[in-house]
Amino acid sequence: MTRDFVEKYYLKGDYNCAETLLLAANDAYGLGLPEGAHKLVSAFGGGMGCERTCGAVCGALAALGYLRAKGRAHATEGFRQLCAGFVAKVEQECGSIECSALMARYRTEETRCLGTVLRVADLLDVYLEETKQ
Repeated sequence: MTRDFVEKYYLKGDYNCAETLLLAANDAYGLGLPEGAHKLVSAFGGGMGCERTCGAVCGALAALGYLRAKGRAHATEGFRQLCAGFVAKVEQECGSIECSALMARYRTEETRCLGTVLRVADLLDVYLEETKQ
């Protein structure tokens, strides 16, 4: 579902990994985010610009927060564990959440980090279904 919108943003729109995940989730789940909302996660692309935590994971977590946080995150029962569960799922399925490790494994010159972004998009969809309330 979310993957259906990834190429539109990542390859055709030239958005970064974090922006792409948020915008793709916006389309897939009808979040109704305003124009320019992608800027909220723009600094997370490229592992926060220093190849640390994967921007696609950060964008997915932003979407997860928008979908599941009730008001404030710390006032939403189980929200911290929900986020930690998603991170653990990505780590288990992809071997890491670190941009540098994921780039070494999945990045190509032709499509950049498309493989990682698609994997994280799929994991977000699966996780949202698994944790449906």
